[in-house]
Amino acid sequence: MAYQELRMDNQWLPFTPNRSFHKDPRVFVAANGMHFTTHDGRQVIDGISSLWCVGAGHNRKPISDAIKQQLDTLDYSTAFNASNDKAFRAAEMIAAMAPGDLNKVLFCNSGSEAADTSLKVALAYHRARGEGHRNLFIGRERGYHGVGFGGMSVGGIPANRKVYGSGLLPRVDHMRFIHDPVNHAYIHHQEPVWQEDPLLELENRLLPLHDPSNVAAVIVEPVAGSAGWYIPPQGYLKRLREICDRHGILLIFDEVITGFGRLGTAFASDWYGVQPDMLNFAKCVTNGVIPLGGVICSDRIYDAMMGAHGSAPEHAIEFFHGYTYSGHPVACAAAIATLELYQQENLFERAGQMGQVLGDAMHSALKGLPHVIGIRSLGLAAAVELAPQPGMPGKRAYDVFLDCFHRGVLVRNAGDNLVFAPPYIVEREHIETMVSTLADAIRRLPA
Repeated sequence: MAYQELRMDNQWLPFTPNRSFHKDPRVFVAANGMHFTTHDGRQVIDGISSLWCVGAGHNRKPISDAIKQQLDTLDYSTAFNASNDKAFRAAEMIAAMAPGDLNKVLFCNSGSEAADTSLKVALAYHRARGEGHRNLFIGRERGYHGVGFGGMSVGGIPANRKVYGSGLLPRVDHMRFIHDPVNHAYIHHQEPVWQEDPLLELENRLLPLHDPSNVAAVIVEPVAGSAGWYIPPQGYLKRLREICDRHGILLIFDEVITGFGRLGTAFASDWYGVQPDMLNFAKCVTNGVIPLGGVICSDRIYDAMMGAHGSAPEHAIEFFHGYTYSGHPVACAAAIATLELYQQENLFERAGQMGQVLGDAMHSALKGLPHVIGIRSLGLAAAVELAPQPGMPGKRAYDVFLDCFHRGVLVRNAGDNLVFAPPYIVEREHIETMVSTLADAIRRLPA
């Protein structure tokens, strides 16, 4: 399709500087494997799995075939007072992959909905146990949990919150961030060891301030993905688990980005050896082909919710929550095919192996370049952080993003970070091209 044939007057692009975009449109018309095709016929390497989603690469026939077959069999069915065979099968597969007793899957359509769903489960769970006063949530600075009002409230990225303050939940506080830019600016497939305990503030200030008996849940990303791939200190998540257990607080891991292979394991929970009470997922579960998200809850949470209604009539609903498209049969068919493909091609293991290659390349090629102040790599994702341009934060990273795109590489700019998180099928030559293109773009930045 020629650029002149595209009418771009009507779509309002999300999380995009629309005025800038219309001066320099970036439009994809096809994709296959590791590459996009643009409206003007160029090939662009998908260096970010299309926003962390496309783990198996683009245009995978087993997934497409499963979707086509499902459309011809059962295109849609209500999720209220009924369900469908593919939703049960997808839930079974996801629960089997999840750690420990995370066995109950609540389906939704996105990571944002998963975040809000998990917060609602936490409130309902405590109420079912007779502790309805537990209604305060603790998130983390620079955390991202989607764009619903619940997720924005526990999230901690200022730009995502500042316009919506009047609509955010009132009973929320935030822990300090997990990055030490002085002592741990450069991290390569290791957990940074802090000399101080970043969770002392939670124990000694936040919990005493609010009283732990009022706290419903703590929600964190195991690795802070949307902010720019920030890796927690050694032992941080295990200690957070211990603190929550001590005070009867639920622990929610937002694994929308880290789930389904990004660290070389099914979930970051497996990589860190820490089981949360709830685990939020989306993105790679369907290879990004069709929207699907969900929350995997522990048996303990489910049993408490069911037990609280033991004396109620059987027609009574235990949890007033759900979406029109919860467990959509076509989305679940895509998930089943995707999870089978990951297993058949050992793509999680491959992601772990290629992550080492990506990290090696990033640290080797970018450290010491102008404006570079940090590099972080873990699993199949890596970020380089640039010093902000005075008075114009994010400008340097945005300029580099544009430069790379026009030279055939898609990199994600997040604030002053530039992030690579390619599909698990990435080859060494793709990584070499991605990293060298990024390095050259950084060198071209004005002083």
